[in-house]
Amino acid sequence: MTGRLEGKIALITGGCSGIGLATVELFVAEGALVVAADVQDAKGNILERRFPDKVRYAHCDVTVEADIKKAVDLAALSFGGLDILFNNAGHGGAIGTVEETDAKAWDDTFALLVRGPAIGMKHAVPLMRARGGGAIVNTASIAGLQAGWGPLAYSAAKAAVIQLTKVAAAELSPLKIRVNAICPGLIATSIFGASFGMPREVADQMAARIEEIAPKFQPVPKAGLGHDIAEAALYLSSDASAFVSGTHLVVDGGLTIGPRSAWAADSVSPILEAFGITVEQAEAMRAAQKAQQAAQSAAAQGAAG
Repeated sequence: MTGRLEGKIALITGGCSGIGLATVELFVAEGALVVAADVQDAKGNILERRFPDKVRYAHCDVTVEADIKKAVDLAALSFGGLDILFNNAGHGGAIGTVEETDAKAWDDTFALLVRGPAIGMKHAVPLMRARGGGAIVNTASIAGLQAGWGPLAYSAAKAAVIQLTKVAAAELSPLKIRVNAICPGLIATSIFGASFGMPREVADQMAARIEEIAPKFQPVPKAGLGHDIAEAALYLSSDASAFVSGTHLVVDGGLTIGPRSAWAADSVSPILEAFGITVEQAEAMRAAQKAQQAAQSAAAQGAAG
C-alpha cells in the first residue's frame, strides 16, 4: 500500500519544531519528499540526517522574500518541483491593546503571518503550474475567528490569513491549485505562550502545561498535539480533499463550539448565571422537569389504556 503523498514534493515553513516538525514527519511517512524551511539551523541539520534523501533543510526567514525564493528553488533543485506548500511558520507577534500596540511590532507581525504566506504562494505557484496543479495550506488560528484566543495583532493577522486563503483559492482555481487553511485551537506547542509575550524557555514549559489542562477546557477531553494539525494538513494536501478549496478547517477539540455550559454539566448558561441560578439549582430544575414529563407520559399511557 502506497502512502497518501507518494510521489509528492512538499515545502513546509516552520518545519523544525511544533506543528511543522510533526507535519514533516507525517508527510515523509506518507511518501512525500520534503523541504523543511526554518531559521533553526541546528534542528534543520538534524532533520536532514534523520531522513536522508527524503528531507532537505532550507534556512528561511519568511519575512525575507529572498529566503522564501531560495526554499522554493531548493524543492525544484533537489526533488524536481513542488506539489504542496504548507505556510506554517509563525509566532505570537506584537503584544498590546489597540491603545498600546507599537506600529513597527504590528508591521512585523503582519510581515510574518500574512505577507509570508502570500509571498510563499507567489513563488510556489509557477512550480505547481508546471506540474499541473497543487495544494496550498495556510496555518490560521481560532484567534482569527473569535476574540480572546490571542493578542490583537496576532488575531487580526490570522483573520487576514483566512481571507487570503479564500481569495487565493478563487484566483488559483483555473490552475488546479487548491488553497485551504487550518485553524488550530489549544495545541501543546510553545507558540501559545509566545503569543502572550512569554520568554521562549517559559513558553516551552507552557506547552507541557497546555497538554495537562486543555482537556478540562474543551469538549474533546484530550490535549491537542502537533500531530493533530499535521493530520489536517495531510488531508488538505492529499487527493482525499480534491473537492475542497477556499475554506478553513477548525481543529480545536470543540473549543469554539460555544460557552462551557454548552457541553459541561458542571456549568450553567450565561443567561441562567445572570439570573443568579447556580449549577445545583439548574440541576434541580432539570430533575423537576424530567419528573413532570415522566408523570405526563404515564398519565397519557393510562388514559390510552
